[in-house]
Amino acid sequence: MAEKVKLYLSRAGRNGEDEEVALENNLAIIGFRAVPTLENAKDYKEVSKIVSAAYPDKKPRAIGNFAGQLWAFSLAMSEGDLVVLPRKLTSQIAIGHVSGPYKYIVINKEYRHTRQVEWLRSDVPRTAFEQDILYSFGAFMTVCNITRNDALNRVKAVSEGKQDPGYTLTYKTPKKPQVGEDEDTTEIPNLSQLAHDQIVAHIQSRYSGHALALLVGAVLEADGWVTKVSPAGADGGVDILAGRGSLGLDTPRLCVQVKSQNSPADVTIYRTLQGTMQTFKAEQGLLVCWGGFNKAVLSESKQAHFTVRLWDSSDLVEAIYRNYERLPAEIQAELPLKRTWMLVIEEPDQ
Repeated sequence: MAEKVKLYLSRAGRNGEDEEVALENNLAIIGFRAVPTLENAKDYKEVSKIVSAAYPDKKPRAIGNFAGQLWAFSLAMSEGDLVVLPRKLTSQIAIGHVSGPYKYIVINKEYRHTRQVEWLRSDVPRTAFEQDILYSFGAFMTVCNITRNDALNRVKAVSEGKQDPGYTLTYKTPKKPQVGEDEDTTEIPNLSQLAHDQIVAHIQSRYSGHALALLVGAVLEADGWVTKVSPAGADGGVDILAGRGSLGLDTPRLCVQVKSQNSPADVTIYRTLQGTMQTFKAEQGLLVCWGGFNKAVLSESKQAHFTVRLWDSSDLVEAIYRNYERLPAEIQAELPLKRTWMLVIEEPDQ
């Protein structure tokens, strides 16, 4: 009988420092740099011994935490299992299939813990998933097995270009969690990411189409721009024209294109904005796409770093945070936010 496919979360550095290498080389890469190779470990007990030797000053609970994650990555993962990588650099999610065994190999002159992964999609917007599954993706762990709320089938559907079908609550007899499963790990989520995702979902439900352009225009005005938002309908390639000074006639001049689509923008949209900038003699451009951008756009945009900026849903929300107190009262009423300070719980070794 074939082994059941599982779903794993696998990060690529606290700040996403291993993302590009992982995606370009079809790998999952995790930290724990103090831990030597696990290629000869046969079970959790042997992994735990190696981890204990690598971290002699760590408390037993931390050793168990680290060992559980490394056991999940090196031994529990099987070829054919699905892997999700929540990206830090683009606020997107990569989805892939495990395609090879655990290997301890040299990457950039340093030995790293890796798994071969066939990345199916690297640019899935976070907004493609409903909040409950994003909660699991926000676990304060480098690696864990995600089992809640039919996550496997829902991730599989999104990887095939379908919508997240959501989860219908059904009663199941509680089972004892296994090492590395998210039953043990998602009780302490990344609260900052959780709050951010809730705000993104709230905006998505209330600002679509032309309404999103109006919101972007309000954010720019709060940031000191004088804006002219095109009316709903055909916009001639530009949604917002903006300038500095009391009349908006001073440089730099800004052309803004806003896309509320829930899929990544392609280079056609990006190049259209560049053409519009030439038509309006604008020195700067801003492309806002709620669903983010595909790899081609991210690559090509590097050449226009000092003239064009890209905003996905997270970038827009960050701009709202920066300018919230200066936004119109009606937007603050529609989007009631409150700044809250909290103690940051450090993630495990990355």
